[in-house]
Order: sequence, then C-alpha cells, then structure tokens
Amino acid sequence: MTASRLPAVDDRGVLEISPTVLRKIVEHAADQVPGTLRHERRLAGIDVGEAGASAKVTPGSGDPSAVDVRLELHLQYPASVRTVVDAVRAKVGEELDHIAGHRVRALTVTVAGLRSARATATRVQ
Repeated sequence: MTASRLPAVDDRGVLEISPTVLRKIVEHAADQVPGTLRHERRLAGIDVGEAGASAKVTPGSGDPSAVDVRLELHLQYPASVRTVVDAVRAKVGEELDHIAGHRVRALTVTVAGLRSARATATRVQ
C-alpha cells in the first residue's frame, strides 16, 4: 500500500497504552532524578535485589489521556525533600507526555525513606 492509498488518519484505529506501561514509564522517570535512590529488597532477611520507585497509575475518568499517579520512593539523605520531589514531578510529567502522550492530572508522592547514598560496610568480628 503506497502513501497515497493509506486510509485517513482518523480511520486507522486507536492507540491504547496499558496502565502497566504507563506505570513503568513513571517508575523509570522517577528513578532518573538525582536524589532518588534504589533500595535493597529483602525477603525473610535474604537480599533479593534492588527496587526503585513504585507507582500505581489510574486512568482519569472522562479524559483518557489524563492519569492519576501514586508514587512511592526513597530519597538520598541529606537532601532537600521538596526540591527532589518537585524534580520528580516535573520529570514524570515530561516523560509521560513525551513517550505516551498522556498528562498527569494528579500526582501523589510518598517518601518511604531517607537513606545515605554510601553503601554501608558490613561489620566483621
């Protein structure tokens, strides 16, 4: 099919992006902001890797391109919580718009912890 024979743009269909994909965009964007930290995950005291920001994305009612986001993350200590959270809000909004064409209607950020960026050395006895 040549370009002159393509159906009109409005007749080509609909693009739907799963909230799971939007969640991953949000989490990745938040993890890219300086001052946010990935933290170790433990299960029954056993190290099972690292985790970064955790998000829940809910499509807004009415406008399908508007989403509500709940984001939980850990920040580096010492740091200005307000400054880092403002940067996270800006980055998440930019990335959702740029990558998926969605806009943030509401963004709730929970700072779950403040941690030193330095790795803690294990004690040897």
